[in-house]
Amino acid sequence: MFLIEKKSENGFDKVILKNDVTNNYVSILLACSAMLHEFVVHLDSEEINVIDSYQSYEEFKNEVTEKGFKGCKLSPFVCRMNEAKYSFGGKEYHIEKSLPAKHALHGELYDKAFTIIAETANELNASVTMKYEYRAEDPGYPFNYDCMVTWQLEPENKLTVTTECVNKDEGLIPMQDGWHPYFTLGDSINDLHLEFQSKNMVEFNDELIPTGNLVENRKFSTIEKIGDTFLDNCFTLDVQECQPLCVLRNVEKNFEVQFFPSDSYPYLQIYTPPHRKSIAIENVSGPPDAFNNGMGFITLESGQSALFTTTYKVLLLNKIYE
Repeated sequence: MFLIEKKSENGFDKVILKNDVTNNYVSILLACSAMLHEFVVHLDSEEINVIDSYQSYEEFKNEVTEKGFKGCKLSPFVCRMNEAKYSFGGKEYHIEKSLPAKHALHGELYDKAFTIIAETANELNASVTMKYEYRAEDPGYPFNYDCMVTWQLEPENKLTVTTECVNKDEGLIPMQDGWHPYFTLGDSINDLHLEFQSKNMVEFNDELIPTGNLVENRKFSTIEKIGDTFLDNCFTLDVQECQPLCVLRNVEKNFEVQFFPSDSYPYLQIYTPPHRKSIAIENVSGPPDAFNNGMGFITLESGQSALFTTTYKVLLLNKIYE
């Protein structure tokens, strides 16, 4: 049986989706861009939260940018936008939200509060749907759209998040979507193993802006230890490969997080922060600066919607990997 609970803690208003049989649960933060705050599973006798999040709402409010936007909703663009500028429909636009930074970062919704519009709990799953109505709040993105986020917890530690963006404007609007979760498996990421199905990496310049080129990439195409590898890169996912398309594994504790993105998220952005305590593994619909380079860039007609879906699964392995 699945349950939904509400809890206020450390300034957060949490929505908790819980499997009452296993006591595994996830918590979602309404006031923090509908982000995934906790994904707690019981492996043998140990309780493990695989999400690196914030200790309090004050920390989120004051340090979300300094803490790398961890967990945040990325919409209507993801990652960096070159000099916060783009052209659309014959007009030039300049994003103001990220000023005074040189490049706009991570969209318009990363610090917005969502509102619950639906929730369900039964023997099969628990789910909650939240909504934010964006109404031309930034002169650099003077469009109107609704963003609905649904989190659904199912048996076997399976968590699916679906985002629906609906154009509420009178004409075309540009759109991207993504997430920015940081994962921690209890140890330094240097000791973890990583694999993702990609043949190409998006080439960046020295300011982490895509050049428009792809370069061949085979690293982590099979499971290997992260070690001291530094990543702040975007990869094209080979969606024709068998799922999961990405795996993050703790060999010592014998469990892993698996990623099952739909073809709505054909890119994977990965970042290893200097503290090496967690790793950002971001499902995104397009790479950085897509409004300018056109990679993964989409438009929505008036009234049209787009769906973006990915699933996370925490799996206890039945054998030790060398």
